[in-house]
Order: sequence, then C-alpha cells, then structure tokens
Amino acid sequence: MEERRRTATGPDQHDHDHQAVPSDLALRVKAIESLLTDATAAIAELGYSGGQGEDMIVLENTPKVHNLIVCTLCSCYPWPVLGLPPVWYKSAPYRSRAVIDPRGVLREFGLELPEETEIHVWDSTAELRYMVLPERPAGTQHMSEEELAELVTRDSMVGVAKVTAAKSGAAP
Repeated sequence: MEERRRTATGPDQHDHDHQAVPSDLALRVKAIESLLTDATAAIAELGYSGGQGEDMIVLENTPKVHNLIVCTLCSCYPWPVLGLPPVWYKSAPYRSRAVIDPRGVLREFGLELPEETEIHVWDSTAELRYMVLPERPAGTQHMSEEELAELVTRDSMVGVAKVTAAKSGAAP
C-alpha cells in the first residue's frame, strides 16, 4: 500500500514530467499563463488527476504578494499533485492560526517576510483546492527547468516556505 501511494499518487508518480516542461521561453510563458488561468486543465495535461484534485487554482507569489494555503474546516489538500498532506497541515493550530496570524505562522516555519509584503490566505474547500506557484529566486536565471524543479518543495507550493537558489542541505 505504501509503495502504491508513493508511486501512484503525488510527485513521485510524475518525476519524468519535468522533461515535458517546454524549454523555449515563449512556450514556458504560455505554460505558466495556462497554469494561472486554468490550473485544473494545465495540471491534467501533465497527468496529475484524481480525487481531491478535480478543481484547482494556482496562485502566483510575487515580491509584493505571498500566498498561503489552508483548509480551516478539515484538511482539504491537492494530494494528487503534492502527495499526502503533512501532519501540521491537518492540525487545528495551523488551520486556525493561518487565518488569524499568517505572518506569525510563517515566522514559525522560518519564513520572515518584509512588512510591505501582502499575505493572502486562501481557504481550500471540498470543491476547490489551491496551490502556490513559488516566486523564482534571484540568481537562478542560468538554471534549466530541471534544476529549477529540483528547488521547488511541497512547503513552497503551500506557501509556508520560499524557494531558495540552493537546495536545502546543499552547499550554496
């Protein structure tokens, strides 16, 4: 069962799909626009689908706006794309405090945002799941799509972390 979960759901299922990301700049821009305008269709084109992922919205982090995802009622989560939710995502303290004190919650995750950065909190529901398109880190213009994909984490796609130019645990 665990092996099936690892290989048939979540990111492990489609590790090869990083190869499918267009390398031409115009195609990449179009792919991002597609993700931001119709995430459900764009994600399905990559082969990600299933229960709790039928209707998706992707929100883009920018230098001025940081998005944070929560489900205040239960623990609705886009598991067909991100895998099973982490324990903290389902916890009552995260679910309640993310809405009341998002800056404080992010600080507890080690993410300190400038005061001028707006934080938008998005509440997933049984009908609609949200994910974050992380802000591209400075100094990554030379990196390939595959190298960039290696930097993206589940936490950055929920909004409790930012993507950094050096992979966690790796030398800068």
